[in-house]
Amino acid sequence: MGIEDKDTAAALIDIYNRLFDRYGPQRWWPADGPFEVIVGAILTQSAAWTNVEQAISNLKGENALTPEALHDLPIERLAFLIRPSGYFNAKALKLKSFVERLDRKYGGDLNRLFTLDTTSLRQELLSIHGVGEETADSILLYAARRPSFVIDAYTKRIVSRLGLAPSKDSYGDFQALFTQNLPRDERLFNEYHALLVRHGKEVCRKTPDCPRCCLRTLCPY
Repeated sequence: MGIEDKDTAAALIDIYNRLFDRYGPQRWWPADGPFEVIVGAILTQSAAWTNVEQAISNLKGENALTPEALHDLPIERLAFLIRPSGYFNAKALKLKSFVERLDRKYGGDLNRLFTLDTTSLRQELLSIHGVGEETADSILLYAARRPSFVIDAYTKRIVSRLGLAPSKDSYGDFQALFTQNLPRDERLFNEYHALLVRHGKEVCRKTPDCPRCCLRTLCPY
C-alpha cells in the first residue's frame, strides 16, 4: 500500500513506525539539563552538531554553562568560547539576550519561565532576540517537555518527497501536519523529530540514497 492510499494520520504513523524499526530510540536531546538544551538549540543554528558539542565543551571548561555564569561572562569571551559553532558574535548576542531576559523577568530561574502555559511560553521565547520558530519549538519540546513539533530542513525535505507537504510552504502549515494528525504527546514528538533528523542526515539527503531507504515503498519521489 502506497502513501497515497492512506489517510494522513495513518501515513504519519506508518512513517514513524518504519523509522523507529530502522533506527531505534534516538534519546535526543543529548544534554545535561534543560539549560544546556537551550544553549545547544541556539548554537546549532546553521551549524553541525559536532561543532556545537565543541562549543558546549568550551563553555563547560569555563564553568559558564549556567544562566548566572553566562549572564556575567563578558560577551567577547563568550564569543571566543563558542567560536566552533560559527557565527559566534551573533550567537553570543543571542545567548546574552536569552539569559538577560531570564534574569530580568524570572530572576534567572528557568523553572519560573517554564511555569508559563505552552502558548505563552512560545510567545515569550519568540520575543527574545535570535529565537525563531524552530529554536523556540526545540526549547519547548526538548527543554520544557511540551508537545510542540519541531520543523526543520530535514523534516520538510522528507515530508515533501513523500508527497505530504501542505499547500502552503510555511513553518506553521508543516507543523500543523503533525500536530493535527498525531496525538499531542511530547515523547512521540520528541522521538519522531529525532528520527526524521537521523533519516535526513543519513539517507534522505539532498541527493537521496533511495535503495537504503526504509520509506521507499511509500515514496513517490
